Amino acid sequence: MYTFIVILILIVCVLLALVVLVQNSKGGGLAANFSAPTQVLGARQSADFVEKATWWLAGILVALCLAATVSISGTHSAATDPMKTEVTTTANDLSPVQQSAAPVATPVAE
Repeated sequence: MYTFIVILILIVCVLLALVVLVQNSKGGGLAANFSAPTQVLGARQSADFVEKATWWLAGILVALCLAATVSISGTHSAATDPMKTEVTTTANDLSPVQQSAAPVATPVAE
């Protein structure tokens, strides 16, 4: 399930990047190519569509990231964590002599 969500996140990221690149910072963007305001994709309609698409894709991206976080935490437990297991077994394998040994001072050459 996590892999599927990550693939969806990548698709949404690419679409969001494309939609943002279509926009113009000064309000032109896709609307600058159309001169008649009465067209279906006229000046105002294309700007509204691109802005709504940006907001929808950003919202979908946030929701997918939260879903990925929930799905990865549900499949990953502390009992199967190799780092915690390794640290625990290493600490338990030490003999009492090794656990209480004082550090050895080494002479410093001048």
